[in-house]
Amino acid sequence: MAEMTIIVEFETVDGAEEQFLDLISEHARATLQEEPGCLRFEVIKPVERDGTPIPNKVMVNELYADESAVATHERNPRMPDVQAALSPLLKSRRLILAASLGLTDPNGGMRPEELNAANDD
Repeated sequence: MAEMTIIVEFETVDGAEEQFLDLISEHARATLQEEPGCLRFEVIKPVERDGTPIPNKVMVNELYADESAVATHERNPRMPDVQAALSPLLKSRRLILAASLGLTDPNGGMRPEELNAANDD
């Protein structure tokens, strides 16, 4: 089965971005900890070409081992509470689900939590 990617583009209401970032960052941390099928969960801040942060815009980039891992994520018991907490902070949300084409490094690299001084060359 192919790895699955979820990309979500969020637009926060004015004044809610900091609170949203706190909540989505905690959700990312908990997901990586609780769900072995979640291989990556990045919180991303879009910027202009000159590096200026785009106000009220946040993205997440999630990578799952397969469709089953995505289904497990969707059924995580925390999801209703997370969605309820995030919803009042959002103007819009756009989710993209995509299958990996397998064009990544076959060695796979390491997850951030696997990195430590013992890995240094």
